[in-house]
Amino acid sequence: MAEYVGRGLHGQIVETVGTRIVQGRLRVGETLDMVALIDELGISQTVLREAVKVLTAKGLVDARQKRGTFVRPREHWNLLDADVIRWQFAADAPELVLRDLGEVRLVIEPAAARLAAERRTEEDLTALEAALARMGETSGDPAEAAEADLAWHRALLRATHNELLQRMDVFIGPALAERDRLVHSAEADDPVPAHEPVLSAVRDADPAAAEQAMRALLARADADLARTAAPSRARTETEADDDDRADRDGGHATRPKDREPA
Repeated sequence: MAEYVGRGLHGQIVETVGTRIVQGRLRVGETLDMVALIDELGISQTVLREAVKVLTAKGLVDARQKRGTFVRPREHWNLLDADVIRWQFAADAPELVLRDLGEVRLVIEPAAARLAAERRTEEDLTALEAALARMGETSGDPAEAAEADLAWHRALLRATHNELLQRMDVFIGPALAERDRLVHSAEADDPVPAHEPVLSAVRDADPAAAEQAMRALLARADADLARTAAPSRARTETEADDDDRADRDGGHATRPKDREPA
């Protein structure tokens, strides 16, 4: 499940090829042209081979004699892998991941809040309180706000003292981190008031109130995300219209200076 970003040349190649696969630039069933990749990326055969091993472990590629290394169908991808989740966000089509995240959270987190209220220790409360305090001290920094939010939800899962629920952060963690970056970078409302009732119910050992408060928090999260996605969707549609007009004009239309080419 380890991410490979920033881990030298090897990590860069994993990132490059993995992103191309998830974006569909390397299509399902397509055989990777290893010689062309080596030439394009300026790497050795050994570096590419090691990168392919990582992508194979993530379920993105496989190899067969006489066929070579090819892109596997999506159903074989390790969709719980942190890199695969992040690459889907980078593909400018995160809607499926966000939908799945919302549904998984709705199934898991209200129940987790109920269990946390029944089983939490003083150490758990300290961790939840510290994460909540950190949320209020992020000074509008989207990265810090996302990290604090993620720390709080991980602390809640730990407070269930259920090892399998704790491991759900394998999926919830990376996807929530990406979701939070979208929301907090758009100046969403202060997240502290939505989280405080959950913590209060957990502190009071009130399972029903904790579950209800978590459902309210998730509804608020959905509203924040919808508010964030609407302007982004509008911008995407505007850019598509601009591109269509440019095509109709024979490619002579110019882009606004403040918009970088896709």
